[in-house]
Amino acid sequence: MLTARMIEILKAIIDEFVQTAEPVGSKTLVEKYGIDYSSATIRNDMASLETMGYLEKPHTSAGRVPSSKGYQFYCEHLLNKDVDDEVKYTISNIFKKDTMNIEDAIKESCKVISEMTSLTSGMLGPSAGSQELEHLKVFPIDDKTAVCVFITNTGYTENKTFNFKENVTSEDIENCVEILNDRLKGTKIRDLSIKLESLKPILTQTVKRHEMLYNAFLSAFVKFASDTLYFEGKSNLMYQPEYSDIEKLKEIVRYFDDTNLFKKLASHEVNDAFAITPRGTELVWKDDLAIISSEIKLNSEDNAKLMVVGPKRMEYGKVVSLLDFIAKEIEDMYK
Repeated sequence: MLTARMIEILKAIIDEFVQTAEPVGSKTLVEKYGIDYSSATIRNDMASLETMGYLEKPHTSAGRVPSSKGYQFYCEHLLNKDVDDEVKYTISNIFKKDTMNIEDAIKESCKVISEMTSLTSGMLGPSAGSQELEHLKVFPIDDKTAVCVFITNTGYTENKTFNFKENVTSEDIENCVEILNDRLKGTKIRDLSIKLESLKPILTQTVKRHEMLYNAFLSAFVKFASDTLYFEGKSNLMYQPEYSDIEKLKEIVRYFDDTNLFKKLASHEVNDAFAITPRGTELVWKDDLAIISSEIKLNSEDNAKLMVVGPKRMEYGKVVSLLDFIAKEIEDMYK
């Protein structure tokens, strides 16, 4: 059983290791953290903490570093989850823009989180596959570029940019959109690409540049039916000493580029996953990678995850409090 003194020592070691990434010795605990016990007593408690599995001792150092069990105890019992007023003000201002939809708000939140934590932040959005297409609009930018806005029956929106190889007239775009809205409304998102195939003869007769528009919509439908995965600040991981090994960094980057792999990684399919806060903020570990995620309820059916990705050695209190606060703000503003 952990004594109050052991808990004090464990917390100080984790706080110091988070800041320095260096093993922590008894001298540092006395001089920097003012732990008022003899060095011998502290060393004995550190040895006990190691035996109990809360600390580990690197082969090349006399100091100790936190173990997964130590981090878990820290996250469950010792976190300071307060968000200061300046941070609250900065975050609250994000959601004061009347024109900002929920996806843009989450992405802007990711940017703020990444800047405040110097880690990678991200969003794992809901799969729109089970939703139905309500309406789509296309806004031409120039003769070779247009932006398509998809709206589902639940109010979820998604933007896709079309880049055409040749000029496409506004008339062709309008005719194509009119046909698609007329024939595809109420179609499950996951079935759009299949139903689009059946409309190809109609598009061929009505739209001059039918082939380019068909391919643009087909690609957009396929992407829309898959999970949305977005990251901000991926380059921040390059500056973490844990990922100085280029091969290790490549493995981390591979996770970011594969939606299905990352979704699996950020779920309970991975060992060492546990809840940290009452609202359901979770922590998942994979080797020396930590993913903290907070669920955002978009509507009665769909959820998104706001996440922070980094090494195990991260400021858990700061990260968890940010995610909890922002997730609740988004839900309150957009529910």
